[in-house]
Amino acid sequence: MTAAADLDLDVGPDAPARPWLSSPGPGLWAVRVSLYADRAREVEGILDDGERARLQGLRRAGDRDQYRVAHVVLRQLLGDRLGRDPARVRFFREPCPGCGGPHGRPAVVGVPLHFSLSHAGDAVLLAFADGPVGVDVERRPAPALAAQVASELTEVLHPAERAELSALPAGERPAAVARCWSRKEAYLKGVGIGLGGNPALTYVGTGAAPSAPPGWTVADVPAFPGYVAARAVRTGRLGLDG
Repeated sequence: MTAAADLDLDVGPDAPARPWLSSPGPGLWAVRVSLYADRAREVEGILDDGERARLQGLRRAGDRDQYRVAHVVLRQLLGDRLGRDPARVRFFREPCPGCGGPHGRPAVVGVPLHFSLSHAGDAVLLAFADGPVGVDVERRPAPALAAQVASELTEVLHPAERAELSALPAGERPAAVARCWSRKEAYLKGVGIGLGGNPALTYVGTGAAPSAPPGWTVADVPAFPGYVAARAVRTGRLGLDG
């Protein structure tokens, strides 16, 4: 078994310290795909049949590296926390809170440990907590595409968030949209409905201080240069859409 302490998660001098650990709150880990891709290929045998099938179904080598790193590291960290062989960790999906189908939050069979993972570009972000948690990492769009991406995402934001954006100078809107979107995805993943829900129904804010629906906390977390990230943690029983 590969313990978490043995993971080569050195993300370089320009990145946040590793592992990220909020106190109080869930543990946060960040991994650069490019720095861990070779090691992940060496130990990808710990993935289960479903993960390997999903991996082989990805056409781009970069997408395969991203998926492989995310799921290898998730298994290694869970194995370390649970004291078991990472290859023997078994996952299932909780019921979706929107429709009741078996595609809600991922969970470990027989273990009351909650986790979430997200990946984008060269970044993988993972969180662990005693209660429902969601994380999201997003790559900031290149300057040439920033205005277009911001315009597209604005259409699915909460009306109050759109009003906040309209009051900002045009040059500040792309960063505000990326910040808002990472918060929104983190919350929806924590709830377990993901983008199957309507993002426009949930207000998380576009400003420096995030807002959160009742029963949740939402926070921006450190990210690699060129990325934004957020974490949502359930603190009460209320959830989706307040």
